Amino acid sequence: MNGRKLDYTATAGNLLLHDKSGAANASMFYVAYTVPTKTPATRPVTFLFNGGPGAGSLFLLMGSVGPKRVRTASPASTPPAPYTLADNPDSLLDTTDLVFVDAIGAGLSKPVGHGSGKDFWGVDQDLRAFVQFIDRYLTVNQRWNSPKYLFGESYGTARAAMLAYELGQNNIALNGVILLSSVLDSAAFSPGLDFKSESYLPSFAAIAWYHDKVAPKPANLPAFLDEARAFARGPYAQALALGDALPDEQRDAIAARVAYFTGLDVGFVKRNHLRLYPSRFRSELLRDEARSVGRYDARFEGIDADAASEHPDFDASVSSVANAFNAALHQHLADDLHYTPADRYRVFNDDALRQWDWKHREWWGEHLQLPYAGGDLAEAMRQNPRLRVLSLNGYFDLATPFYATEYALSHLDLDRTLRENVRITYYPTGHMVYLDDAALHALKRDLVSFYSAPGQ
Repeated sequence: MNGRKLDYTATAGNLLLHDKSGAANASMFYVAYTVPTKTPATRPVTFLFNGGPGAGSLFLLMGSVGPKRVRTASPASTPPAPYTLADNPDSLLDTTDLVFVDAIGAGLSKPVGHGSGKDFWGVDQDLRAFVQFIDRYLTVNQRWNSPKYLFGESYGTARAAMLAYELGQNNIALNGVILLSSVLDSAAFSPGLDFKSESYLPSFAAIAWYHDKVAPKPANLPAFLDEARAFARGPYAQALALGDALPDEQRDAIAARVAYFTGLDVGFVKRNHLRLYPSRFRSELLRDEARSVGRYDARFEGIDADAASEHPDFDASVSSVANAFNAALHQHLADDLHYTPADRYRVFNDDALRQWDWKHREWWGEHLQLPYAGGDLAEAMRQNPRLRVLSLNGYFDLATPFYATEYALSHLDLDRTLRENVRITYYPTGHMVYLDDAALHALKRDLVSFYSAPGQ
C-alpha cells in the first residue's frame, strides 16, 4: 500500500454465543485482518457488518476496505465469471484492524444447540448477540485496551447506532461509529407521512441529473441539490401539508417544480398527487428508453419484461454485482484463508427479514414498534462525549436517501459541544459507495481523516 508492503494475519472462524444457562446457542462467523504490532493499545480494531436484516457481510468484506477486493463494472452490469479479485490499494488495514461479522442466520452465522432463529431475528435480540460477540472477541484476542470502532452499512447503521448505546451500558466505550447509507429512524418512512415524499425528492433530483433528465442540466450537482433540499423542506413540504386544501394554482406551480427537479412529466406528477415514491420513479424516469433504474444505485439500468409496468421486475444494482461478490468470497475463503465452509453462505436470508421483530426498547425505556436508532446514538454520545460519528452517503441511493439521514442527524437534540462530533460526507455513487474506484479512494481518504483526528 502506497509503495510499502503490509504484513497481516487473516483469520476466518467463529465464536460461540451462550444463553442465560451457559449453553451455546449460536455460532457467529467472522473474518478478521490484523497487523502485528508491539503496541496493540494504539492499534484500533473496527467491527464491520452489513444489514438487511438478513444480509451477510460479504459486500463490505469483499468490496470495501478489506485487503482484497473484487472488481465490478459498476455502474454497468458485471459480466459472469471469471471475476478479478486482487489486493485493495484503498484498504483501511493500514489504519485499523478489521473484523467483518455475519449476523445470526446470514452468511455463515447460525443458531446451534437449542438456539433458533426467533432468538436472534429482531432488533433487540440482534443487539444482544452483537454485544456478546464483541465482548467475546475482545477477550479472546486481548483487545480490550484498543481503540474501538463500528462500521455499519444500511440496516447495519441502525445496528451500529443502537450498539453504541448498548455497548456503553456493558462498559465498552467506543471511539467512533461509521454509518454507510443510513437508516436512523425507521418510522420516518411509514406510509402516509409527507416526510417520505420530501426525503426522497433530493435523491430523485440527483438521479434525474445523472441521467440527463433535468433541462437545462446544471453544471454543479451539489449546488443543484442544495436547490432541491430548499424546495423539499420549504414550498414542497408546505404544499403537501395542505393536502386537498392546496389551491389549484399552487398545485400546478408545485407540480411544475417537482417535474423540473425529478425529470418526470408534469402530468405524471399531478396524477400522483405530488407524492412520488421510489418504485414508480424507478419505472418512470427512463420509460421512453424501456429501462428502469436500480434501487440501491439508480445509475444501474434494468430491462423489464413489461416496459409499461409501474414497478420494476428486479433491482439491477443488486443483480449486476451480487454474483461477483459471492464468487469472490468463496475464492477468498478457499485460496487465501484455506477455509472450507460446512454450510452454504447465505447472501440474503428472506426468512430472517420476514420474521424480524421490529420492536425496540429505546434508551429511555419506552417500547417502540419501529426503532429510532438516532435516539440511542444521541444518548450514547451524551454519555460518551468523545464518541465521534462519520456518516457516508451516496447521492444516487434510493434505499436510504441522503436527505433523510441529514434530517435525522440534525435532530438528535445534541448539546452544542457534541454537534461537531458528527461529520457527513457525500459521493457520486449509490448505496454501496465502494463499488467505484474513484469513490472508494475518496472514501478511504475521509476514513483516514476520521481515524486520525486529534484525540483518537
